[in-house]
Amino acid sequence: MNTFVCVKRVPDTSEAEVKVDATEKDVDSSKFSFDINDADNYAVEEAVQIKEAQGGTVQVLCCGPQDADMMIRMALAKGGDSAMRIDDPRINFSDPLQVAKVLAAAIKEQEYDLVLTGCWADDDGFMAVGVALAEELGIPHAAMVKKVEVEDGKVKAHRELEGGISEVVEITLPAVLTIQTGINEPRYAPIRGIRQAQKKELKVLKLDDLGISEEEVSEDSSLIELKRFYIPEVESKAEIIEGEPEEKAEKLAEKMVKGGLI
Repeated sequence: MNTFVCVKRVPDTSEAEVKVDATEKDVDSSKFSFDINDADNYAVEEAVQIKEAQGGTVQVLCCGPQDADMMIRMALAKGGDSAMRIDDPRINFSDPLQVAKVLAAAIKEQEYDLVLTGCWADDDGFMAVGVALAEELGIPHAAMVKKVEVEDGKVKAHRELEGGISEVVEITLPAVLTIQTGINEPRYAPIRGIRQAQKKELKVLKLDDLGISEEEVSEDSSLIELKRFYIPEVESKAEIIEGEPEEKAEKLAEKMVKGGLI
């Protein structure tokens, strides 16, 4: 079972103030720390578990700058066999469809059975790359996968739907699965694995290596135009109802009737 797992380097904004930069087309990331996208971390673990159960290889694929190499090496330390990083300033990374085109170009000439991605990215919130990647490769997909069962030439994907409902689909390989968080428990990279990861192959590719022209993935050819980023204004409309319990209940009921809620 040869698996590709796509990962993304994203900022950790949990303890940092998010500010829009002067261009209004990006955020000021000077004070951010960066790490692997959360859902992608689960995808890495799932790929390694499939390899341990079925044999085969795990190749890590990333679009990003050289700063992403440490994140990629950690994925290799957890059980990945080799990696490719696509780094070219001509790529419009704000368009998920163009990112999918670039990833597909790196994968399609390789031997693979399964492609795993995270279900969404923590930074931009898109859920489109994995699905678009399947379209570019011309293979079936399942999104928001919470459990994977690999069979001979097929995979059963348990998908998370709205309202706590699950769906099980059987897909013929090769296929793309977008992995939901909680599908497994990502492991920590062992010291030995970290040392071994430094010796594993990490190719750096440009558009020319992928056979893609700049016009195919440039901002000018994108169907998406980023206008600007802004911080939404928070407006409080809460009203505290004073008085005795009976009086409060009467006022609340009156407001609900006027508001058309009852």
